[in-house]
Amino acid sequence: MVMPRIWTGLNHPRAKAALIWVLCFALFNFLLRMALNNSSQGPVPTPSSGDIPISNTERRSRLYDQMAKDLDEHGAAFLKQGETSQSLSLSELFTLVDGVVKPVPKVANPPVRANVLYLSSKYSKPMSDSVRQLFEPYFDKAIWFQNSSLYHFSMFHASHHISPVPASEDEIEAEASAVRAVADTVCPLKIVLDRVVLTSTGVLLGCWQVTSGTDPISIRAKLRTALPHAPEKQLYDAAILHTSFARLLGPPKATPKDLGTNSEQLQFFHELVARLNKKLRGSEALVSELWYVEEYDVLALAVDGRMKVRRFQLGCTGA
Repeated sequence: MVMPRIWTGLNHPRAKAALIWVLCFALFNFLLRMALNNSSQGPVPTPSSGDIPISNTERRSRLYDQMAKDLDEHGAAFLKQGETSQSLSLSELFTLVDGVVKPVPKVANPPVRANVLYLSSKYSKPMSDSVRQLFEPYFDKAIWFQNSSLYHFSMFHASHHISPVPASEDEIEAEASAVRAVADTVCPLKIVLDRVVLTSTGVLLGCWQVTSGTDPISIRAKLRTALPHAPEKQLYDAAILHTSFARLLGPPKATPKDLGTNSEQLQFFHELVARLNKKLRGSEALVSELWYVEEYDVLALAVDGRMKVRRFQLGCTGA
């Protein structure tokens, strides 16, 4: 006797399609939550009500201490094509063409709208030269040097690739006007390079302190008020003042000795960073421009992508 076939809903084409759609949607939401959790470093713990409040300078110093430990705690992830500090894989951003490192344009839809403080080439060019002279002999084509004409300090995003906030042309113009008004109230910042750190994701960062002018915490608070529709979760700690010097994309091509173990690799990186700190630590600069940037490519400021820049002088009106 032929047994009757038992029908299940999963054998129906529409049911299969629905199941696949549900699974894809669930996976997308899971990955999005993971990206949001990893999109920024956790803030430095703030004192409890019974503790003595710390200054913004001390808060930055503690944050930089944490960042300096990142390489030892998480290892050199960039040697295995790890992620950037903004949850993007290095292979998404860079490729090797005929032995030359080139950025891979990744369209930002909608465009990222970033507010950054600009570091003049008067200060950035000598630092960039020092970074290149020290690191290029070892990494050759396995390194991307930040364009010295685009050294900047990320302050606040009206929209970013993790939490995009679409906006019309009129809304973008209104945002730019609001940022201009903020710039009018901000005083130029005199800053000093506290230290250079290398993160586990391969980003070589300059970490700065403020000696006078409007503190970054205050600037970000002003921008938060001026841009009420911006993502609640921003990419960086409110106290940080940092700029990218370079991104290491792979292992060094030439070293004084064979680096056979992870500890030997880390020691080599620490020695390079120490030599760069000896050259650059204590460097001073004056920051007097706030930029409102529409980045049409993800991380356009970092990889020389397509962007539209509106430049505003810091007015120090105190309004």
